[in-house]
Amino acid sequence: MLLLIKVAAVQLQAFPGERDKNIKNCMEMVVEAAKQGAELIVLPELWVSGYYLSKEQFQSLQEVSTGETVSLFQKLAKELKVILIVPFVEGENGNLYISLAVIESTGEVIATYRKSFLWGREKEIFTPGEKVYNAIETSKGKIGVLICADIEFPEPSRILALQGAELIIVPSVWSYGAETRWDIQLPARALDNTVYILGVNTVNEGSCGKSKLVAPTGEVLCEASRTEQSILIHDVDFSIISEVRKEVPYLDDLDKKLWPNASLFEWENQKFIKRMM
Repeated sequence: MLLLIKVAAVQLQAFPGERDKNIKNCMEMVVEAAKQGAELIVLPELWVSGYYLSKEQFQSLQEVSTGETVSLFQKLAKELKVILIVPFVEGENGNLYISLAVIESTGEVIATYRKSFLWGREKEIFTPGEKVYNAIETSKGKIGVLICADIEFPEPSRILALQGAELIIVPSVWSYGAETRWDIQLPARALDNTVYILGVNTVNEGSCGKSKLVAPTGEVLCEASRTEQSILIHDVDFSIISEVRKEVPYLDDLDKKLWPNASLFEWENQKFIKRMM
């Protein structure tokens, strides 16, 4: 695994219902992030549609996982030789999901994920995905993906960390009203699990911006504006994780008996588990 990679959060404004405008804006920002050296680039939740739409409007924008939006970004990932995390509105069997695709630098979709914890009005429009969380092996390291409210619960992040994810990515539409939780919960999940957390938010339409990269110590390494579109780029140094875990041995000290479904996790891949047996 590479020990040092450059990641980018594309914090943008999503214009409600204006798919073509949003795609043009987003693709330009992705290209610029790649020019600045980013190797893994993340887009925010519902960037292609906007957030405050009716169910009928979301239905008009729904796609399958192999649809036009993901296909466009598959081509872009291959052209730029970067990994892209691309949320989209997914439709299947009459249900709508808030989903994302993980696209390798080859252009291949290596994983998809559906948001499992819906918030507020989302419950009237979307169907929650299964509460199944799998770490994803990429050419730049092992990552986890969650969407917005999923990070507000400790368990999904813990499951991903126990499977070896060292960077957990969180595309979001996070409101001003919940800004305090954004500032607390992202660092808390990073420190709880001694992993990197990259939260990627939108601006305007009631969102608080402040996309941020948090270190395994809980320290915020960089943070974007509350109000402006921006590309947040920073190095992720995976080599420090083992050092942090020596100083903060939360995972070593974890009581396996607290996890009744522990057999579902890849415990055998975690050195710290051996000391718990």
